[in-house]
Amino acid sequence: MTEVKENWGSRVGLILAMAGNAVGLGNFLRFPIKAVQNGGGEFIIPYLVCFLLMGLPLLFVEWGMGRYGGKFGDHSTPFILDNMTKRKFWKYFGVFGIFTNFGVIAYYTYIESWTLAYVWESIKGTFIGMDINNVSHYFDQYVDINDGVINLPWKALGFFVVTLAINIWILSKGLSGGVEKAAKIAMPLLLIFGAFLAFKGLSMGNTGACADCDATMAFNFLWEPNFNGLWNFKTWLEAAGQVFFTLSVGMGTIQCYASYIKYRDDIALNAMSAGWMNEFVEIVLGASVVIPIAVGYLGMEWVQNNAGFMMAFKTMPYLFDQWGAVSNVIFGVFWFGLLFFAGVTSSLAMGTPWMGFMEHEFEWGRKKSAIVFGIIVFILALPTILFFQQGVFDEYDYWTGTVSLVVFALAEVILFGWIFGIDKAWKEITHGADIRVPIIFKFFIKWVTPIFIMLVFIGALIKPKNDDWGIAWNSLTSGNGWIFDKGSILHQLFRFGEKTIWFENGHPTGTFFIDMSRLLLVLTFAGIAYLVHIASKRRENKIPIEHND
Repeated sequence: MTEVKENWGSRVGLILAMAGNAVGLGNFLRFPIKAVQNGGGEFIIPYLVCFLLMGLPLLFVEWGMGRYGGKFGDHSTPFILDNMTKRKFWKYFGVFGIFTNFGVIAYYTYIESWTLAYVWESIKGTFIGMDINNVSHYFDQYVDINDGVINLPWKALGFFVVTLAINIWILSKGLSGGVEKAAKIAMPLLLIFGAFLAFKGLSMGNTGACADCDATMAFNFLWEPNFNGLWNFKTWLEAAGQVFFTLSVGMGTIQCYASYIKYRDDIALNAMSAGWMNEFVEIVLGASVVIPIAVGYLGMEWVQNNAGFMMAFKTMPYLFDQWGAVSNVIFGVFWFGLLFFAGVTSSLAMGTPWMGFMEHEFEWGRKKSAIVFGIIVFILALPTILFFQQGVFDEYDYWTGTVSLVVFALAEVILFGWIFGIDKAWKEITHGADIRVPIIFKFFIKWVTPIFIMLVFIGALIKPKNDDWGIAWNSLTSGNGWIFDKGSILHQLFRFGEKTIWFENGHPTGTFFIDMSRLLLVLTFAGIAYLVHIASKRRENKIPIEHND
């Protein structure tokens, strides 16, 4: 163990980097789609409640844990957690704070590379004059969705390598010299591009392209209060999942960033600033681009029936073309440039827990840490690129971008609020605070937030078929067993009532690729846990480690 001479250059830089960690592709792609899929106004109220009862408390928890760990010179979650309790197994829960980032960035950087590719294609004018079917077909060709035939998507692989190289280069420059400088450039550009596109969406109105082609209908659908969602457990699960995803909680990135600030520095106002900036970008800007513009030219009914994550790539270039060839290029560059900057600021955050761990525990230099990080990410990402249509991409997203977040968030809030102790935890949060933190958050952190997360986890664990809890309960009480939905965690693990077939007619099945991707993720987790074990032994034995630049 050694003291790492990393720090933030300024408070503005820290807040922008923290906001960039949270503001990502999910703000502009995932949030509006989730809102449409869950009834628009029905979704917004549960979403805001989840943000207040779960999102903000978790931000306070993670900022508090990070600064506390930094006081002891710890800059990654395994030993931040280890310092907060005498129970040594907690450091292995901290492995999630490194592992999750590897799993997420493996597919996240791939999406990021799509945005870079589409910036280039927009500049070239590739999408000018294309109808919606041809735009969709272009994307399928780009990721090589070709009737089940597996080929090497050279263009996609090339842009991925360039995108990963950009991330590695910035990470190698350190916090103030790399991550902070990138955030100071990317975040203002992101906000400018987002405001420009949002203004266009807000000012569209009725285009006359179809009977219900009126962007105003989209805003009414999204923002008109509807309390039906309050009684729908599925809506609450979706809202809670979006809060996890959008704030980047449960990943270990916030703790890592916070561990580099001085112990006397404020964390309360910083947490609030980063959290509310993310919400502004997501709710105000994110909800004003994809859906209103799509409704303006394709109609409300079409959007409700076709809303999906890939709309950003399969639909938006066609919509921009409705404003003319020049606008196609300009808005295409703005839209995909916005997404690229949003992606970069988030993916950089995902690299910092590994950087902090290797620099601090093994005295690796920044360049070595960044290069090895890039190699591991490349190996993990290859299956998502080569076997995109076999479900590997979605498998990574499910286990590392969803399940792992919930598991780690539940563990850390229990540790911070109960084992470390709520009084000590509250003192940690409010120490040096530039604002008066409402005392109600102390109650939230100890009781409301852990119960909320536990309900979310249990709901995902035993999710019933078609989200019909009544039928599932009646089936259980009548002796026929619980009827699991295919999307439940337990069904994903055990595939109740289904045969596991790896090969058919001498060819690997989709199940084979999914199971191999799971094995790769398990091996990654085990490898990181082993490194944590080695680091722990080195701490105990105080073995000096030769420094490597």
